Parts: sequence; C-alpha cells; structure tokens
Amino acid sequence: QADLVESGGGFVQAAGSLRLSCAASEPQFRTYAMGWFRQVYGKEREFVAAIDWTGEKPLYAAPVKGRFTISRDNAKITVYLQINNLNLDDTAIYYCAAVRRLYWSLPPDYWGRGTQVFVSS
Repeated sequence: QADLVESGGGFVQAAGSLRLSCAASEPQFRTYAMGWFRQVYGKEREFVAAIDWTGEKPLYAAPVKGRFTISRDNAKITVYLQINNLNLDDTAIYYCAAVRRLYWSLPPDYWGRGTQVFVSS
C-alpha cells in the first residue's frame, strides 16, 4: 500500500527554522505532484505549498510565501518543506499530500499522517 511518512516536526523557537521531510513508499511517486497542508486544532486543513513532478514549479499559499520553500529529491522519493523565520501562527500539524498527476491539482489522492510543529515565543 502506497504510503507517505512525514518527519522533521518538533518544538522550535520563533524566528527559528525547520525542515520537514515526506518520504514516499513507492517509486511511482516520482511522477506525482506533491504538496503540504497544515491544520490547527479546531480549524480546517489549509494548503501550504505544492510542487510538480519535476520540482520546477512550486506553488505557495500567500501567508507563507517568502518563508517556506518546497523541494523534492526524486532519487530519494522525498519532498521537503523548509520553513524559515517561524512564527507562532505556524504552529500546526503539517501533512504531506500527493496527487496521481504530474502537476498539482485538488483533491489529493494520498495523505500522510502528519508531523507536529510547535513554535514557542
């Protein structure tokens, strides 16, 4: 069964940085667009960033543009989310997602289980 596994979350101070990873279990994910969402308790899950299968066309939600960078390594079948200058509003569970298409679209076909990011002042 195809699987996405996130890692890299944890506790970090405001203004710090984190890099989240999402490892896919099957080689076909090399040709899938992949993305990141986040969810705060009690709120809806929101889109953060996505990237096409080549890694050359990143998309970002407005609140994170300039601070978040999505990238991928198809040799490792892994997608990354670099988060810089973290603030308290970035506290959330971050979910990896994938679509069975070369370029990003909704809804995702696969979801990871999430990794918690907690930002403290």
